[in-house]
Amino acid sequence: MPADAAVALATTVLPGDVVQKIVLLLAVFGAALGAGRLVPTEHTGTRLVAATAYAWTPYVAERLFIGHWPLLLTYACLPWIAAAGLAARRHEPDSLLRLIITSAPAVLTPPGGVLAAAVMVVTAGSRRLWQTLPIAVALNLPWLVPTFLNTGGTFSDPGGVTAFSARAESWGPALLSVLGLGGIWNAETVPGSRAMPLVPVLTLVVAAVAVAGLWPLAKRWGAAPARSLFLLGLLGVLLASLATLPGGDALLTAATRHVPGAGLLRDAQKWVAWWALPLALGLALAVETAATHLKTARGRAALVTAVAVFPLVTMPDLAWGGWGRLGTAQYPGDWQAVSEKLGDRPGDVLALPLSAFRGFAWNDDRTQLDPAPRVLPGPVLMDDTLQVGTERIAGEDPRIGDVRAATSARELTAAGIGWILVEHGTPGDVDPRLLADATPVWSGEWLTLYRTPGVPAVKAVPWTPVLLANGVALTLLCVALLCRMLPMRTLGRGRIFPPRKE
Repeated sequence: MPADAAVALATTVLPGDVVQKIVLLLAVFGAALGAGRLVPTEHTGTRLVAATAYAWTPYVAERLFIGHWPLLLTYACLPWIAAAGLAARRHEPDSLLRLIITSAPAVLTPPGGVLAAAVMVVTAGSRRLWQTLPIAVALNLPWLVPTFLNTGGTFSDPGGVTAFSARAESWGPALLSVLGLGGIWNAETVPGSRAMPLVPVLTLVVAAVAVAGLWPLAKRWGAAPARSLFLLGLLGVLLASLATLPGGDALLTAATRHVPGAGLLRDAQKWVAWWALPLALGLALAVETAATHLKTARGRAALVTAVAVFPLVTMPDLAWGGWGRLGTAQYPGDWQAVSEKLGDRPGDVLALPLSAFRGFAWNDDRTQLDPAPRVLPGPVLMDDTLQVGTERIAGEDPRIGDVRAATSARELTAAGIGWILVEHGTPGDVDPRLLADATPVWSGEWLTLYRTPGVPAVKAVPWTPVLLANGVALTLLCVALLCRMLPMRTLGRGRIFPPRKE
């Protein structure tokens, strides 16, 4: 939440496959366009360097291959948020409205909300904190409120710190991979080109050039915003690689064990997105500065072109869907049939075998998330324990313990389960005792649906705080959109968000 809710809302208007294509297009193209527009220059070549350096990265490739589309959407929003933050620092009209609009797609997940809020704050500056912090909190309410309500799920398994820590992708340490915007924990999603022996050396060279390019950035933006963005980038590198540094693993383990919400620090490589902005902007401006020292226009064009295509040459296996790694899959009709059978009977759906991940022949046995929570109309209970290599990381749903202890369908009914969905053709076993007292309702090649005996004990859900949280965020966004689009937008400048007198 609220990413799945946003998709559910969007797919009431457009087919799901169309929504998916639009989101992926916006994520990749929006990242490139945003970085190109953000770099302070009048030269198209410099903008192209910033665009490719920001959009054609291991971060984009690895998050794309693992399927983290909300994080890609956040990544695409960061340059636009930074531009709006700089405008707010300069007290430009409508700058706060732009901050709200550009941040809204980024807050669909907790990590995205934190990434966006930090960029908003550092680019707008300390004098705008009284405005940017309330905006950030209001936009993040849709996931903040459910988190605080779910008091039993605010702590994470400390074992996840090591399992989800950054990984070295070549002969260098994990820190070097992170510095190059890579290092994700899942080796299956890493492009093969990242293992080339020259990659760590090229990473150091690019980072050094980018740092040199921050000097012209500071001259054009001002020292304070350039320095703040650079320090935020360094913080991202530190957080992303902390578990691999001396004492970092113990520190993060203690945090996840004792600090509510510290599970956000798992899969820490995602925080290196903060480093992508100063890296791309600094590289582009360093190349522009170097090009001015070349005597001929042909030489300047050659230098800019070479650097612009450099990311594509060093990581060609992102092209064409990762050399065919990405493709479409047709869901069997079983899913639609089961959805229609659920009806209005109370009780959650238990998905078996107990696992959050599946591997079906109709999807070429690729590892995928269980479709049930996103396809079926009612709440679905699944085991969110994660298998990372040989390690098992405990999930955060407290009800799974009751399900694992159950020996009959009647015990599941007492736990609030009204339906049992058995998914065929995927790894995992199903305890036959759970099905002995259940009534088969529908069966097909891939799915069998059972009804548990009796009336499930349905736990009341506190909807009011969640609806209020979503209402506040959506109202803020709608007001910002109206003020930007309608002739009454002057109200947004003069009354709704009055400029602060210094």
